[in-house]
Amino acid sequence: MDKRNSGQRVVVGLSGGVDSAVSAHLLQRQGYEVIGIFMKNWEDDDDSEYCSSNIDFVDAAAVADVLGIEIEHVNFAAEYKDRVFAEFLREYRAGRTPNPDVLCNAEIKFKAFLDHALRLGADRIATGHYARVRYNEVSAGYELLKGLDPSKDQSYFLHRLNQAQLARTLFPVGELHKTEVRRIAAEIGLPNAKKKDSTGICFIGERPFRDFLNRYIAKEPGPIKDERGRVLGQHQGLSFYTLGQRQGLGIGGVKARGAPRGGGEHAPWFVARKDIAHNTLWVVQGHEHPWLLSHTLAFEDASWVAGAAPTAAPDAGSAPASLALAAKTRYRQLDAACTLACGADGALHLSFGAPQWAVTPGQSAVLYDGEVCLGGGVITASA
Repeated sequence: MDKRNSGQRVVVGLSGGVDSAVSAHLLQRQGYEVIGIFMKNWEDDDDSEYCSSNIDFVDAAAVADVLGIEIEHVNFAAEYKDRVFAEFLREYRAGRTPNPDVLCNAEIKFKAFLDHALRLGADRIATGHYARVRYNEVSAGYELLKGLDPSKDQSYFLHRLNQAQLARTLFPVGELHKTEVRRIAAEIGLPNAKKKDSTGICFIGERPFRDFLNRYIAKEPGPIKDERGRVLGQHQGLSFYTLGQRQGLGIGGVKARGAPRGGGEHAPWFVARKDIAHNTLWVVQGHEHPWLLSHTLAFEDASWVAGAAPTAAPDAGSAPASLALAAKTRYRQLDAACTLACGADGALHLSFGAPQWAVTPGQSAVLYDGEVCLGGGVITASA
């Protein structure tokens, strides 16, 4: 045990999963005083087959029992609905595809949760995210780094964290690979060592997404058209579709009359554009169709980990300042080389050497300099 951390209190967000459980164990081993908190963020259908919060709390409590730490059940459902879910619905109603996990981290897990932990006398908070925090002596600031396991890195979802939040945050499993985390969990006898990783949006779970969204957003059917203007079918409402979507279009068998078997007319359909003004869903065939590829994008509502953009705005009358970086336009995407530019009007743009697939308004464009996550913003348009 590391006595240097003795007396420092860390409140760990215990989700019921193995990552946060091992995080609590590692902090104990490092000499911290560890307290667990289970966050309940959704309760509209707490008794449904898709809501796992009750099961997750039982698992989190079992972990706390094995580790010999206290655990508190805290309800942030009101904050979640006001700060995250309301924005989630606004974006979908506008025809965009938001990423609520990004906002949840910034507003709940590292704001409401952090505030609650500080009231408990915590020096730091910790979660089971696969990311790292490093203090840079040169810049005298904190950096957000990718997790060492490239298949689990979650810095994309954490890019809106600021200096004050990172100064109080620990990511114990960020230095480990998932296989090592599970090995440690089994070694110390954690009851959730083999528990399946959670997927999807936290409040939706494994339920059919369109059915869930339809409870809050009315259907507004309209035509589905291809690039030639042919009507191929009817969509249920533009809010229920996202760019690049292949499943659930209901037009899988549509092809030109007399088209030969195996020809291009049999290629799968993808959502390529959403025309809000005319309530039309445009689809194309083929994964690499030009309508699905973009070389540039614009983004807004930027948040920078260091507190300022990595490139300065240009001087009046000069060319836009630019900086060579890398970016992800969606999670599970390899970093793509790009140039960040800030126009004279203050608008932020990314330009890519290689075309990016299905760049989607509402999603986050997250920028990196090597392993350092710089921040990002919400995509508004692409071309």
